[in-house]
Amino acid sequence: MPDKKAKFLHGDLMRHIVVMSLSASAGLVSIFLVDFVDLFFISLLGQAELAAAVGFAGTLIFFNMSITIGLMIAMSALAAQRIGRGETDEARRIATSVVTVGVVIGVVIGVAFWLSAPLLLDLIGAVGETKALAVRYLRIVVPTLPIMALSMVCSGLLRAHGDARRAMNATLAAGAVNAVLDPIFIFGLGLGLDGAAYASVAARVAMAVTALYPIIKHYGGFARFDANQFRGDLKPIFGIAAPAILTNIATPVGGFIVTRAIAPFGDAAVAGYAVVGRLTPLAFCVIFALSGAVGPIIGQNFGAGDYPRVRETLRNAMLFTGAYTAIMWVVLLLLNGLVADWFGLEPAGRTLVFWFAVFVTPLFFFNGALFIANAAFNNLNRPIWSTWLNWGKNTIGVAPFVWFGAMSGGASGVLIGQAVGGIFFALLGIWLGFRLIAGYESGGADPDKGSTIKLMRPRSTSPFSSPRA
Repeated sequence: MPDKKAKFLHGDLMRHIVVMSLSASAGLVSIFLVDFVDLFFISLLGQAELAAAVGFAGTLIFFNMSITIGLMIAMSALAAQRIGRGETDEARRIATSVVTVGVVIGVVIGVAFWLSAPLLLDLIGAVGETKALAVRYLRIVVPTLPIMALSMVCSGLLRAHGDARRAMNATLAAGAVNAVLDPIFIFGLGLGLDGAAYASVAARVAMAVTALYPIIKHYGGFARFDANQFRGDLKPIFGIAAPAILTNIATPVGGFIVTRAIAPFGDAAVAGYAVVGRLTPLAFCVIFALSGAVGPIIGQNFGAGDYPRVRETLRNAMLFTGAYTAIMWVVLLLLNGLVADWFGLEPAGRTLVFWFAVFVTPLFFFNGALFIANAAFNNLNRPIWSTWLNWGKNTIGVAPFVWFGAMSGGASGVLIGQAVGGIFFALLGIWLGFRLIAGYESGGADPDKGSTIKLMRPRSTSPFSSPRA
């Protein structure tokens, strides 16, 4: 007779996935909603060039965000290992090293972007007044890249302590500050696009303060910087951060290609693409959060050797992605015209938003599938597979498809081509994920291969795994 408790826990897996995805998406919603509202306020100024400038600048800023996310992952992993072993002083020391790396990289990229902003915008197709506006916007925002890096790695440290609530509060604080200051700076002070940039600067400062304060008050702050130990920490930091950064920056590279393909169709098309770029993460923030939610479930069950439950997690995550995508398809089909009206889009921009709702939204299921596969590889000791798949999707899965789309369907064809190009890599990722699980289950794959950290095989199970007899 089956164990009733085990049966209940297996049946409860979908609830774990749903609850963790929804809770993890709360902080993301604040960031994405503010970006959405930010662009909305700018669109009220009635100039397509302004919205297009934000679209071009956002493509470049996203590159830096992808790097800091990689460092946040390194902070979470390295600090959590030491906290789990009860080595709080060691955790504070490694945290100091990660923060130092993050701030230094933020300074280097900030200076490089400030100096080369005109050249970078040339590369992605910005011209004329739109380019001048985007340069000005970037040169206000990029000096805060070190502050943003500090915010992100501190958020990772809070998560390493299991303090997801305070980590989320940091993003909520940034969102609140930006939402309040945007209309004041843009309209009240008459600063226009510059006002939106200054509001973003204030939001980043707010996020840094809100993330730093609980670390200092509740967790002992950081250790004193030691140059010798810092040099020794670089290897483990970049051992985790480098693959994560390489994986993450594939997405903005794909964004560069798409933006460059849309730019020749004019500012109205770029403005429409900027709206789509803000609408996508807002509509699908739960799917973005899903990979972070299922990762711990996969990792803990993998560590416990419960491979059937790992497989079940992947299946349920796919079902959840399909159901959520279907709901958002209906929502966006109903609202796409209203969204275009809100932003005052011209015909070229309205057409992009329409085709996004009709054709691209249902295909986001495949993006979600690839997110799930990436989470599986990162927690099944094959992170490099995520890197290869992401780069494949955002290069050979983008360039030829958007080129053909541009030739056959204009700016809308570019958008559709990008969505279609990712299908193969999503299917490949899911297939490899199930093959890897089967390999572990049959003993044909080595759980420790490719990892510098040996996996612990505890006799007790995790909260997410089914109990043993």
